[in-house]
Amino acid sequence: MIGQIFSIVAPVFGLVLVGWLYACRHGPDMRAANRVNLEVFTPALIFHVLSAKDFRIAEYAELALGAALVVLGSGLVALLVARSIGCAYRTLIPPTMFNNSGNMGLPLAVLAFGEQALAAAVVVFLIENLLHFTVGVRILDPRAGLAGLLRLPLVVACLVGIGFSLLEIRVPGPLATGVEMLGQVSIPLMLFSLGVRLKEADWSCWRLGLLGGMLCPAAGLLAAIPALVFLPLEGYLSRQLILFAVLPPAVLNYVLAEQYRQEPDAVAAIVIWGNLAALVTIPLTLAVLLR
Repeated sequence: MIGQIFSIVAPVFGLVLVGWLYACRHGPDMRAANRVNLEVFTPALIFHVLSAKDFRIAEYAELALGAALVVLGSGLVALLVARSIGCAYRTLIPPTMFNNSGNMGLPLAVLAFGEQALAAAVVVFLIENLLHFTVGVRILDPRAGLAGLLRLPLVVACLVGIGFSLLEIRVPGPLATGVEMLGQVSIPLMLFSLGVRLKEADWSCWRLGLLGGMLCPAAGLLAAIPALVFLPLEGYLSRQLILFAVLPPAVLNYVLAEQYRQEPDAVAAIVIWGNLAALVTIPLTLAVLLR
């Protein structure tokens, strides 16, 4: 069991470590690479998975609903905690709600449950991101408009991929291969970028960071309980939802906090401590799921 868990988490945290070590020596500016990843590589991965001939979107309806319940339920838990400790809710709620379903969620799902889990992991990744760019943005700025959502490459790739799936349109072989190759870049680049971001972090808000980092998986797991009880999730789909629930905060929370000037240093600390805590929480979760 220990060897199996190590074989799952080692590649993920290993690539993060490579990014951190490279940042220690060279201090790369990852903004352009991250933008290309969000606008090209990750949309290519999403489209490739959703348009595949063996993808049946109806099979993941309950999982999508469960992911939404986990995200929204986590936000409710974070709101109660924020009020109890006197913390600004716009600082604590987003990094608790929106987890690392891309950087860590996608590779962990594949390594833990096999290639069959990639489609399920993409579904929860899409739900989390759609809620992040709608509900999450409105939490940070109640006046923010949502019209730009349909212009996001991630959303466009999702809609087009679902359309191909529903209409049973098959992408020509050479084109499908090219899209697949582009998509294969996204996950390693996500992990490398996370390591670089951890090197750039500010450790001054460590108390709130530690609290928020621990709250994220705890709130996610608490929110997942009613979803697991009432939704007919079977096999690896229920395990996928649990893994999704305990993932650490997404790096994107820091980016948006900086953009909307919502205590970015505090949010960065929550992201850092949450991802460091994942060194413990993820192996423990996998130990339970893989029994």
